[in-house]
Amino acid sequence: MISAVDTNILLDILIPNPLWFERSLTTVESSASAGGLVICDTVYAELCCHFASQKDCDSFLDENEIQVESLSRHALYESARAWRAYRKAGGKRERILPDFMVGSHALHQASRLVSRDGGFYRTYFPNLQILDPSLS
Repeated sequence: MISAVDTNILLDILIPNPLWFERSLTTVESSASAGGLVICDTVYAELCCHFASQKDCDSFLDENEIQVESLSRHALYESARAWRAYRKAGGKRERILPDFMVGSHALHQASRLVSRDGGFYRTYFPNLQILDPSLS
């Protein structure tokens, strides 16, 4: 089972977040044991902001056996459709297209998503399995 990992989970571990570190780490470790870990290129870009160099970011991912995957054209199309529906329904700019890209990647290119933002993803990607450490 391939688990896509959201940026907030990796930052919980990397920074570390005193409130979420243990739960996020446990969820990532159990997900890794159940199969591979992936992030989409959007999460990679968000993650890179927190490293001094690309080599440092890549080393962090390699050490944790997290693969980076580009979004497929299908996932990109579906993320754009979901974002457009969100905006048409009156959705504010607090949710931007990259949020939808993360969800669409997980739905179409992985088995599930590890994120503390489960409520949002459940609304716009109802068929996506979410592992939310904040609920455990």
